Amino acid sequence: MSFYKIARGLLKGIFKILYRIEVEGIENIPARGRTIICANHISNLDPIVLAITCPRTISFMAKKELFSNKVLARLLYALNAFPVDREGSDISAIRKSLEVLKNDKALGIFPEGTRISKIDINSAKPGISMIGIRSKSPIVPVFIDSDYKLFDKIKIKVGQPIYLDNYHGKKLKTEDYKDISISILESIYSLKID
Repeated sequence: MSFYKIARGLLKGIFKILYRIEVEGIENIPARGRTIICANHISNLDPIVLAITCPRTISFMAKKELFSNKVLARLLYALNAFPVDREGSDISAIRKSLEVLKNDKALGIFPEGTRISKIDINSAKPGISMIGIRSKSPIVPVFIDSDYKLFDKIKIKVGQPIYLDNYHGKKLKTEDYKDISISILESIYSLKID
């Protein structure tokens, strides 16, 4: 059994005690094949919640600052995470993302690139759509709704996969990728549970 699966099992047990997790639409995550799981980002706990509720192993893109501590870096690598520089175009992170998807695995990305307390559709990063288009992967929008107060609910709604087939083979500019990423983020926020 992999370290990821052991950690997921332990954390699942802990989170079941600390929170009441409700998931809707989990069947929208493809059971196999390349898949990008895109969620809103409200807390450092978001990747854990996605990992324990998703039936597939997810390789997460994580901010490079987390990898500055050698012990934490080893732990993150063991959990299939890899660093990304959020300040600019991180070619190595894009390459790693494409490699994960080429191997028919699931990639986890937060399109806003950082935790957001207030909805800002324009905060979507163009790299999200670029990775989706180049890898020809479906993008599964996920909305996480919680304030992460102990013993409160964490609501997760998984939307229908978004296919970007119309853009395959087209020459797109950064602004085009940005616009497509904004529409992906809009799809995520459209899942908001009232």
